[in-house]
Amino acid sequence: MIKIALTGASGLVGSRIVELLNKDFAFISLSQTEMDITDKDSVWGKIKNTDFDLLLHLAGYTNVDGAENEKEMSLKINRDGTKNVFDAVHQKGKKFIYISTDFVFDGKNPPYYEDSAPHPISYYGLTKYEGEKILGNDAIIVRISYPYRKMYEPKKDFVCTIRTLLEQNKPLTMVADSLITPTLIDDIAYALKYLFMNFSRGVFHINGANSLSPYDAGKLIAKTYGLDQTLITPTTYENYFQGKAFRSQYSDMKSKKNNFYKMRSFEEGLQFILNQ
Repeated sequence: MIKIALTGASGLVGSRIVELLNKDFAFISLSQTEMDITDKDSVWGKIKNTDFDLLLHLAGYTNVDGAENEKEMSLKINRDGTKNVFDAVHQKGKKFIYISTDFVFDGKNPPYYEDSAPHPISYYGLTKYEGEKILGNDAIIVRISYPYRKMYEPKKDFVCTIRTLLEQNKPLTMVADSLITPTLIDDIAYALKYLFMNFSRGVFHINGANSLSPYDAGKLIAKTYGLDQTLITPTTYENYFQGKAFRSQYSDMKSKKNNFYKMRSFEEGLQFILNQ
């Protein structure tokens, strides 16, 4: 059985991966209390004494707006932390998979494939791209986009957040002139299962089958859960993100390389979690 060490095992994505694949792989969680990724000595000591075949690096600073104010911390975690973990894993001669994001793109010339040139416009996106650059061609880089799942109390994803607000009859303003590519976390897990077993260095986009505007996504969430669609009103990208970190306006993610796992559309993903 392949032994997989992972950082960020208790997070939104990591916890679901472990839940779904724990019969197929032996997972070894490297929690923040055991290994501070920003402390090189802590990382090298822990990695040296852990027996694994592959390390999945999920841990990161993910607060997009927060990164603009906490630049030093976000860079320390996403770039320096990634370097510490990768160097230790590389030294040990083991495989490495880094989870990155669609935020490495500027959203100006979609769609974005694995070979599209990154050009981050937010500080968060910059720090994740800095992490990618450290790895070069010596690892797998998996870019994901707007991950969502059935329910995860510690951290609400965007589907859960919108659903909760609509259930409370709260009016929502959502952007109509931009694109996002929501991705079901269960699909991410099973696509990763293939990559764990068929390791091939390079960049992979593991994302939902279609892109749509946040406004249309909100309406679809309301429709799926039988909630009031009229609570959602459209706004522009420019108005909504005034005073916030820049986001890719048209984050239309696609893959040339994922011919091994069929990703669901957003509508299919919502139906799937509704029926779970």
